[in-house]
Amino acid sequence: MTLPVLSHTTAQFPGSAADAAVLVVAALPDSADSLAGYPGLADALAGIGFTGSAGSFVRVYAPEVTSLPLAVVGVGNAPDPAAVRNATGTALRTLAGFEHVAIALADGLESFAVPAAEGAVLGGHKFDGYRTEKGKARATTITLHAALDDEDAEHAQVLGDAVALVKDLVNVPAEWQSPAQLAQSAADSVADLDVTVEILDEKDLADQGFGGILGVGQGSDRPPRLVRLDYSPADASRHIALVGKGITFDTGGLSLKPAASMVGMKFDMAGAATSLAAIRAIATLGLPVHVTAWLCITDNMPSGRALRPGDVIRILDGTTVEVQNTDAEGRLVLADGLVAASRENPDVIIDVATLTGAIVAALGHRHTGVFGDVETVSAFISATAQVDEPAWHMPLPEYMEESLESPIADLQNANMGDRMGGASYAGLFLRRFVGRTSEAQDAPRIPWVHLDIAGSGEHAGAPYGFTEKGPTGAMVRSIVAFAEASHTEA
Repeated sequence: MTLPVLSHTTAQFPGSAADAAVLVVAALPDSADSLAGYPGLADALAGIGFTGSAGSFVRVYAPEVTSLPLAVVGVGNAPDPAAVRNATGTALRTLAGFEHVAIALADGLESFAVPAAEGAVLGGHKFDGYRTEKGKARATTITLHAALDDEDAEHAQVLGDAVALVKDLVNVPAEWQSPAQLAQSAADSVADLDVTVEILDEKDLADQGFGGILGVGQGSDRPPRLVRLDYSPADASRHIALVGKGITFDTGGLSLKPAASMVGMKFDMAGAATSLAAIRAIATLGLPVHVTAWLCITDNMPSGRALRPGDVIRILDGTTVEVQNTDAEGRLVLADGLVAASRENPDVIIDVATLTGAIVAALGHRHTGVFGDVETVSAFISATAQVDEPAWHMPLPEYMEESLESPIADLQNANMGDRMGGASYAGLFLRRFVGRTSEAQDAPRIPWVHLDIAGSGEHAGAPYGFTEKGPTGAMVRSIVAFAEASHTEA
């Protein structure tokens, strides 16, 4: 991967070190006065019909401003953090072949230095690890000419690094990312931080009763792993548990996917990658929040050993599940992870998974489906709004509970023949494995949020803002924002 290093200065733009320059502007001609400090630029932009609409980008010749190649990006009539973040992301994603890019905000946009920094770092990431011809590289250095605190600059860099980690891991072909290899990558990624790592292999999983992960993984020649990561600062005010689905390749098992649906199923470990990236970011920032992350990692393959429809497996807490559909495997591995996380009595549990095609049908490819108890979901939705990650509160209808019941086991993992409400069905199934706040049977469940990123975790369309085709790293920034808010509210 390539990820630019961010610096900041209040020195004159664009400086002597850069080899390209970017200026962020509001809509023209209304904001023409904001360009008074850039001689001749307003006329040059008017001459080529550039209006500064949100998302617009143009390279312009402006010798009175700078001798460097100059790009101008627009944020529209009503600039907001999302528009600025996407503007600088567009610039860094689009400008190639320059090592050092200087960025400035036109007059009136100075208050948007933080999102400008974030967008630039996010847009500067590029993954071309398997191309024989790499093409023009993106910038390795960014200098933002704005008043920016060192803490805010570090925060932008850390978030960009975390999102890039997700993208890089998801982009690795499944042939080179077995459960054991992904587990080791997770350990390596936090080796320089105050994070402890425990990796459970197939023998450990069997000894301890992780029947969901073992059941899904039994069809593969590559045995499963469970990774537990623990960041526990002495001044921690709250404990957040993350549980990530890590299916390193999902064929659907014996309920085999069609060929077209199997393409891209290396992406099915994005929930585990997101959980890993979030705990790494939180630990790097030194947030006073105790965070554990449980990465439930396995293949889902067909073979003579694979789970069959009608088989019954036993989850970690002893619950029996009749497997109606082996392609509804994510909820089985998450069930084990949720039980394990609950046993440590955290203040809140967040699970992350590319769980259902139904969420894509409901919300499209940019919104994350957010399920859980109303209060915790509301707090999490507030965190997503703070960082401008689209999310939507989804229902867990009580009337659907009866469809979870199996005639021969405690639960069934799918309601075959009824395709409606599939994302909510999966959420209701997961809720059964969220522990209670005390041993009393009528005690409330631990506050819990389920994030279905099947749509938002990968972008298949044309690039926009700091987002390009491929894995997006969705919800990493939101989880970090939620952790920050949890600390301040504790």
